[in-house]
Amino acid sequence: MLTFYLSKGSVAVAVAVLLEELGVAHDRRIVDFATEGQRSADYLSLNPKGRVPALATDKGVLTETGAILAYLAEAHGPAFLPEDLMARARVREVMFYLASTMHVAHAHKMRGARWADRAESWQDMAAKVPETMAGCCRYLEDALTFAPFAVGSEPTIADFYMFAVVRWAEGDSVTLADTPRLAEWFAMMTERPSVRKLIAEGDVL
Repeated sequence: MLTFYLSKGSVAVAVAVLLEELGVAHDRRIVDFATEGQRSADYLSLNPKGRVPALATDKGVLTETGAILAYLAEAHGPAFLPEDLMARARVREVMFYLASTMHVAHAHKMRGARWADRAESWQDMAAKVPETMAGCCRYLEDALTFAPFAVGSEPTIADFYMFAVVRWAEGDSVTLADTPRLAEWFAMMTERPSVRKLIAEGDVL
């Protein structure tokens, strides 16, 4: 049995959705950031990074959203990864952008201490977030096919990753309607049965 560690509303939402889509049996464990559960000795022994998601398997613990998504898609598929080599590379291209750029832009709102020591620097970084996140949304709007999914006519793990990250946009004072193709895609993803189930359960979304 897989054991999946996450916190509500975090990027781990991407993995939660994929697990539902695949119908993979797993034990869900909520890591409570409000009580600094990610810094507990038990959790740090599992994931020394002190972040989510983490997936405990019979062959060890996996961390990093993209790595977990790819592992699950390959282990329980073939599903949500294109057969075509270039299309599969495009999926990874989207996920690497989300991890290295858009997630980082969002994190500047409340994680400024990762990059600077002075409170005024944190405030400056947080003030920039609406601009940088809006820029990320515009990039996705212009760069992706939305035909109707991020990379072609079928959903891929890039869609689940992007759903988790784009969910933060409006909370970051970004008007998603300004990127209409991205907004239409997000509305479509929100109506997937896997997402509606997680919303109803309430501990993930």
